[in-house]
Amino acid sequence: MNFIVIGLSLLVAMVLAMLPMPLLFDPFRPDWLALVLLYWSLALPHRVSVGVAWFCGLVMDILLGSTMGVHALALTMVIYVAALNFQKIRNFSLWQQSAIVGLLVAAKLMLVYWVEHVANSVAITGHYFFPALTSAAMWFWLFPLLRRLRRRFRIR
Repeated sequence: MNFIVIGLSLLVAMVLAMLPMPLLFDPFRPDWLALVLLYWSLALPHRVSVGVAWFCGLVMDILLGSTMGVHALALTMVIYVAALNFQKIRNFSLWQQSAIVGLLVAAKLMLVYWVEHVANSVAITGHYFFPALTSAAMWFWLFPLLRRLRRRFRIR
């Protein structure tokens, strides 16, 4: 049952990442998959860690049609840092966690941009890092939601 709930939450995050949005709001789309992976890697680092992040990143590469391995590499690096410091991050207040989540998502975006720039010569736009800000803001909503889900289904 534990793997089903975690897997469904990751699947919902991937669907939210793929849902079409109006062009005006699309630059502000939070990085749902990174947020959900960060929560599970902080809450259950023995269950969700680098391997799950790598697999989810490969799935996102396929879904988004990006260079194979870009999101896998970026998510793996971010989740590695989070899992390495999970005991420190879990003791921070929600505001501090939100700031750390924003920085980790910004690092993920920078890594994705760097690899895509090297591989495909893509240019950065002014709104490229907005998802880091909206992801930090969404942490205040997503963290209690996933915590309630974890406690309801007694996921350990």
